[in-house]
Amino acid sequence: MATLREREAEAREEVEELLDAPDEFDDKRRALMNELQKAEASRREAADKLAEAENHQREADRQAATALSELAEVREKRGRAEERLVSARERRVEIEARILEALSCAPHEVMRLTGLGSDEGLPDMRGVERELERLKVERERLGAVNLRADEEQKELSERLAALLKERDDVIEAIRRLRSAIQNLNREGRERLIAAFDVVNVQFQRLFTHLFGGGTAELQLIESDDPLEAGLEILARPPGKKPQTMTLLSGGEQALTAMALIFAVFLTNPAPICVLDEVDAPLDDHNVERYCNLMDEMAASTETRFVIITHNPITMARMNRLFGVTMAEQGVSQLVSVDLQTAERLREAV
Repeated sequence: MATLREREAEAREEVEELLDAPDEFDDKRRALMNELQKAEASRREAADKLAEAENHQREADRQAATALSELAEVREKRGRAEERLVSARERRVEIEARILEALSCAPHEVMRLTGLGSDEGLPDMRGVERELERLKVERERLGAVNLRADEEQKELSERLAALLKERDDVIEAIRRLRSAIQNLNREGRERLIAAFDVVNVQFQRLFTHLFGGGTAELQLIESDDPLEAGLEILARPPGKKPQTMTLLSGGEQALTAMALIFAVFLTNPAPICVLDEVDAPLDDHNVERYCNLMDEMAASTETRFVIITHNPITMARMNRLFGVTMAEQGVSQLVSVDLQTAERLREAV
């Protein structure tokens, strides 16, 4: 009875430790998920910044193109104004020269030379009107001179220089963001390929161990980029042709999936592993292989395996059994059995 009480105390301590283990496992899993979410958020933030920078660049390019167009238009207007100014000056000089040549007087003295008095009649109105219209047309041809053309040109030049500087800053920011994204993608590809190679080697070994022969491999498909590629499992059980996992039987699929899960598990082991009725679709022969694999995993790793099963073969291969029984209606009790100790007691009896 004292020995049983000591065993009961030890069992209760082990139960408390096992009850705390899933929480620790969940904390680690949540920490890893948080790190993964942070990495994904950083990637999305970098992608958003890249899109925003590209939008700013397009807007800066559009504003620069508009400024260049306005500058060209202003320069064209200034050129036309200068041409008109030069032409008007030449025309004025020509008219003054003609007046001086024809009348030998200054232009402001022409009216005096007409000899018309205040009481005399006017010349022919139609001739005067025709001459007036001609003079008006010539005057309209001269147009107005834009006296602020130099100032407008200076303002537009300063604005163009500021826009070009902003565009260069945006281009440099885009270059840095693209470089950062490329570095992240390169590191992600390297880590993914390294992990994939390790998992593939473990998967091939475990597949051969579970099936007692045959071959299997993992392949990246649909893209040359590992970050965008899909995963395909190509398995060849003993005596069969290579085929995808969907063409295997239920038991073969279960063993193949088990080999892949344990390959990933061996690549990144955890202190505890819970298996919930993974042997349900297996026949007795494959259950023996499954149990052999569990013995190998328990011997080669420091992981504690908690297996939920109804298979008697699996239960017989375990170190300790925990069962829930209802001795009284509505009252459940936990029963534990140390199989190794039970075997020693049986042999002693």
